[in-house]
Amino acid sequence: MNAIIGAAAILAAFLGSIALTIRGLTGLFQPRHATARRLRLPVLVVLIASAVSMGALQVALLTDDFSMAYVADHSASTTPFVFKIATAWSALAGSIVLWGLVLALFVWTVWRSFKARSEKDQLWAGALGIMGIVSVFFFGLMLTVSNPFQACTTPAAVGCFEATWAVWTPAQAAAEGLGPNPLLQNHFLMAIHPPLLYAGYVGLTVPFAFAMAALLIGRGGAAWLEASRSWTLVAWGFLTLGIVLGGLWAYEVLGWGGYWAWDPVENASLIPWLIATAFIHSSIVQRRRGMLQAWNFVLVILAFASTILGTFLTRSGIISSVHSFSQSPIGPVLLWFLAFILVVSFGVFAARIGDVASSPRLDSIVSREGFFLVNNLILSVFAFVVLLGTLYPLFLEAVTGDTAGVGAPFFNRFAIPISLVLLVAMAAGSIAPWRSASPTLLWERIRTPVVISLAAGALAVLMDYRDGYLLLGLVAGVLVIAVAVHRLVVSARRRTAKTDESIPAAIGKTLTGDRQYWSGQLAHIGVAILAIGIALSSNLAITETFSVNQFETVTFASIELTYFEPVIRQEANREVHGARIVVTRDGEIVGVLEPSINDYFMQGQTIGTPSVATSFGGDLYLTLVQIDESRVSFKALWFPYVWLVWVGGVLIGLAPLWGWLGRRRRSRVPKQVEERTHQ
Repeated sequence: MNAIIGAAAILAAFLGSIALTIRGLTGLFQPRHATARRLRLPVLVVLIASAVSMGALQVALLTDDFSMAYVADHSASTTPFVFKIATAWSALAGSIVLWGLVLALFVWTVWRSFKARSEKDQLWAGALGIMGIVSVFFFGLMLTVSNPFQACTTPAAVGCFEATWAVWTPAQAAAEGLGPNPLLQNHFLMAIHPPLLYAGYVGLTVPFAFAMAALLIGRGGAAWLEASRSWTLVAWGFLTLGIVLGGLWAYEVLGWGGYWAWDPVENASLIPWLIATAFIHSSIVQRRRGMLQAWNFVLVILAFASTILGTFLTRSGIISSVHSFSQSPIGPVLLWFLAFILVVSFGVFAARIGDVASSPRLDSIVSREGFFLVNNLILSVFAFVVLLGTLYPLFLEAVTGDTAGVGAPFFNRFAIPISLVLLVAMAAGSIAPWRSASPTLLWERIRTPVVISLAAGALAVLMDYRDGYLLLGLVAGVLVIAVAVHRLVVSARRRTAKTDESIPAAIGKTLTGDRQYWSGQLAHIGVAILAIGIALSSNLAITETFSVNQFETVTFASIELTYFEPVIRQEANREVHGARIVVTRDGEIVGVLEPSINDYFMQGQTIGTPSVATSFGGDLYLTLVQIDESRVSFKALWFPYVWLVWVGGVLIGLAPLWGWLGRRRRSRVPKQVEERTHQ
C-alpha cells in the first residue's frame, strides 16, 4: 500500500508540474494570464503530492515494509529510529524524493509571495513556469530511473533481489533488510546535513528561474534581483550550513582527523557556494549602481548549473567517494539535463544580450563596486580551480583510460593564496565608499584595523608561532574582524554625538539601521573566524600513534593518556569494540574517551569511530587502530582551536537571517539616508 500511495503521489506531482509549467509560461508571454490565481491549483498539487510521497516513504521505513525494494535494500528492523528517518535521503532514489519535496516547498513560497502582490506580473508567473520545468524533470526521474517505490518481486535472504516499478504487481516482502551504509548510521548529523545541503542546492533554482523569466521577456534592470533576493540569501545560508555540518560530520565520523579533504563531492558543494557568493556581491552592485547586469545573469546560470553538476557527481557513481553511490542509470540523465540547462540558458542569454549588457562604467577601482568586482574575480577563479581539479581525473580517464588523482596539495597550492587575497579584498571593500575613494580616506578608515591585525601577528610571533601561512591567515582574519568592529564603533560614536544615547544603545540602533549591510559584516566576521580556525588547527596540529598495555600511561600534548579497559557491547545494529582511555592533566582526571571499531553485522563491514574531547584550547581526537585482550593501538591528534571552524561556519550560514529580519524595514529607509550611512 505504501508503494501504491507513494507512486500515485509522484505521478500527481509530475502532472501538477506539467500544468505549472504550461500555465506559468503562458502567463510569461500573455500578460492577461500572469496571475497567481491561475497557478494556485498546480502549485498545491505539487506541494501536497510531494509531501505525500515523502510521507509514504517514511511510513514504509518506520514500519519495516520490506515489500518495497528501497526499504529492503537500505533499511533494517535493527536500524535505530533516527537513522530510519534519515534513510529516506541516504540512498539515491530517496534523496531525489527529498529534492522534489524541497523544490515543491520553494515553489509554494514563491507562489505565496506572488499572491501577496495582488497584481499581474509576467516575471513572477514566468519564474514559476521555469520552476515547473525543473519540477517536471525531477519528478520524471522518480517515475523512471530513480523510483523509490518499486515493489520487491524476488526477495533475497536479506534485501531484495529483483523489483518492478509496476507497484500493482503482487510484492513479496524480504525477511530482513540490508540496512543503511554503516557510515550513514553512526552520527545524528546524517539526519541534518543532507536536508540543509539540498535546501541550498534547490533554493538556487529560484534566482535562476527569475533570471530566465527576465531574459525571456527582455526585462533588464534589477527587478528580478529584488524579487529573488530573499530566496537567494536563504539558499546560500542553507548551503553554507550544509557544507559546515558536513565537515563536522566527516570530522566526527571518518576517523582521519580532518574536516575537509577536497573530496570530489565536497568540491561539488563548494563550487555553487563560491559562485552564489560572487552572485550575491555583484547583485548588490547592480541594485545600487546598475552595473554588472550581464555578469549577474552568467553567475546565476552557472550557480544553478553547478548544483546539477554536484548532483551528477554525487548520484552517478562516477567517482569514488564516501558521498557517492553505486553506478546507476541516473548519471547520464543528469548529464543530459545539465547540458540542456547550459545550452538553453546561454542561448537565451545570447539572444537577449542587447537588453541586459548596457550599464554604467566603473568610476574607480578604489571604490566599493571596484572591490566587489575584484571579489567576484577572485571567487570565480577559485571556483574554476576547484572545478578543474575535480573534473580533470574524470576527463583524463574518459579520453585516455588512464587514472590520476588530484589531491589536497594541488587544491591547497591555489586555495591558500586565493583565500588570503580574498580576505584582504573583503576587508577593504567593507569600508570603501561607492563610486570612488581617495587613498587618504581609505587609509583613514583602515588604519586602526591594520594596526590591530599586525599587532595580532606580532603577538603570535612572540608566542613562538612562526609558520608563514598561520601568521598570514591570522593577520588577514583579524583584519576583517577589526574592520567590521571598528566600523561599528565609529558609526555608533557618530550617532551618540548627535543624540543622548549610550554607546550600547547606539550600537544596537546602528546594527538595526541597515540590516543588509551588517548581515554582510556578520558573514565576513564568520569567514574570518573560520579562516583563523583553519590556520590554527591545521598548522599547529600534533599527531602521534601509541601502542600500550592495559593501565599503561603515555604523555601526549601536555596530557596523560591511560588505557584503562577494553569495552565490548552489543547494540541493535552493531557490535562495538572500544577502548576506555582516561585523560588526565597534572594528575587530575579531565575526561574519559572511548574510540571504537564497530562491526555492522548486517552489512558485514567494520567501521572505526573516533572519540573527541573538546575544550577551549582545542580538541583531543583519538582513533582506535587495533585492540586485543590486553593491548591497544590508537592514534592521538591535537587540534588547537578547531572549534573556531564550526563557530565561524555557523555564523556565516546564519548571517543572512539578520538581513532578512529587517528587509521590510529597510525598504522604507530613504535612499539618501542609506547613502549617508555608507559614505
